[in-house]
Amino acid sequence: MESKKQNNKIKKLNLGSGEDIKEGFVNLDIAKLKGIDIVHNLDKYPWPLKDNEFDFVYCDNVLEHLSEIPKPMEELWRITKNSGKIKIIVPIFPSVWAMSDPTHKSFYTYMTFDYFTNYHELKYYSKARFKIIKRKIIFHPYLRLIEKIVNINELTKKSYTIFLSFLIPAMFLHVDLETEK
Repeated sequence: MESKKQNNKIKKLNLGSGEDIKEGFVNLDIAKLKGIDIVHNLDKYPWPLKDNEFDFVYCDNVLEHLSEIPKPMEELWRITKNSGKIKIIVPIFPSVWAMSDPTHKSFYTYMTFDYFTNYHELKYYSKARFKIIKRKIIFHPYLRLIEKIVNINELTKKSYTIFLSFLIPAMFLHVDLETEK
């Protein structure tokens, strides 16, 4: 019974973990810090991970540090099992959090991840496909009422993104994806 549980164990990756070492995860970062399992520059492809290796990948404020968007999305798709889950947290453009850090190379909006779904019209440039499970726009704690209003539904989130995001910038975008292969 015990060996069967181990064979069914969920394999998890903490991508770009930095000092946020997570127990039960493979912790990967560019810096050789205490608790890092794999040291690798994520701008070097392919990543040193097997195809279909992970059931869950956690990316907290890491993707914006990479030189492009399509290639890391393809690597996430490659290393994640079919129906695997990916949680991404990135600073949302046009916030000061997205633009002020001089190490940020890529910028994300509410609609960036649409390009990697089967329903987007420009789906021909990448084979990476995901189902968007959930998206949430995160505001500064002083603006939690605005956050609640903006996150009511898809229409309010897209309307905010198109019409109000430059007037009242949010801080982060939380996206939960499911790999589709």
